Amino acid sequence: MAQVVLGVSGGIAAYKACELLRLLTESGHRVRVIPTEAALRFVGAPTWEALSHQPVATSVFSEVPEVAHVRLGQTADLVMVVPATADLMARAAHGQADDLLTSTLLTARCPVMFAPAMHTEMWEHPATVENVAMLRRRGVIVVEPAAGRLTGVDTGKGRLPDPAELFELAKLVLSGAPRDLVGRRVVVTAGGTREPLDPVRYLGNRSSGKQGYAFARTAIARGAHVTLIAANVSLAVPAGVDWVPVETTAELREATLAASKGADVIIMAAAPADFRPRTVADQKIKKREDGAAHTIELATNPDIAAELGAAKAPGQILVAFAAETQKALAHGREKLVKKNADLIVVNDVGTGRVFGSDGNEATILGADGSQTAQPRQSKESLANAVWDRVAMLL
Repeated sequence: MAQVVLGVSGGIAAYKACELLRLLTESGHRVRVIPTEAALRFVGAPTWEALSHQPVATSVFSEVPEVAHVRLGQTADLVMVVPATADLMARAAHGQADDLLTSTLLTARCPVMFAPAMHTEMWEHPATVENVAMLRRRGVIVVEPAAGRLTGVDTGKGRLPDPAELFELAKLVLSGAPRDLVGRRVVVTAGGTREPLDPVRYLGNRSSGKQGYAFARTAIARGAHVTLIAANVSLAVPAGVDWVPVETTAELREATLAASKGADVIIMAAAPADFRPRTVADQKIKKREDGAAHTIELATNPDIAAELGAAKAPGQILVAFAAETQKALAHGREKLVKKNADLIVVNDVGTGRVFGSDGNEATILGADGSQTAQPRQSKESLANAVWDRVAMLL
């Protein structure tokens, strides 16, 4: 198992790091917690020592014979700072080493991850923006904070991502995910759209969003800035994404076209409804007492992937998807051309084979004529196989 250093800086979200510590230790990792002096005003040393079974120190003058301020960074497989305050990131960006945590960050040669948490104004301040950009240029993973309730009555971007999602991201980083998407902007769509029929009912599909979310998680681990556009997904938002919820195909189209401007890669993993009711009833449509059939006239929805393919900027990569129940490869090749995609992931979506499951099998078709079969595997593994191809194209 891995050697993990968990740095904790002085923000109210420090208590949430206790849950992350529990997840890391219960999965078998050896975790050394290094809080700042300010962090200990939120969560005391006995808590960290009890949960990690390791001593806690803040000063470079602790454990001097073992030269802890050098050794901890040298021997770590991953250094995480959760939460990372604006002050801590500023000190790290400028190479300060005035306590045990910042000294460890300077000696670490393993992956380093910051999970910022602060008020929106602090996150958006030009000084913080520049410090984050500086850290990212050096290959540090700076996770985008979530939006939501902050300290007191404030709401906005700056909330610490869910500890369970930070743990999932840590697992991906520890698995050796390559850092080949650093500096890249990625748009991922996920889930299935719903087209209203009346105030109660809708026309939709069985997509759970799990594959799209796997693309988002793995892209974050590989260094990308990710916008995740999610249609009716009831999963925890992956740590570090800019999350945009939508419901209908029209909303998915509007959000995706806006996010794709300037993006390096677009992953169209969502399952937009191909049709929508031509008219939407103002009131619930009542069942006919005589049992007679009710006719619903359908209109065809726009093909978002084809629209994106036609408007692709030079160097922009488009990955489309084809969920088929028959002649999957033949239909996939047709869609690859029609959508002007660089890659298309073809699924045979027989009952229970893809939708809602944790595994997936597919064939990746390339515009260069390539065809690569992917056996059944986790959705994260399939996502990484596609990212490997995308990285080559980039």
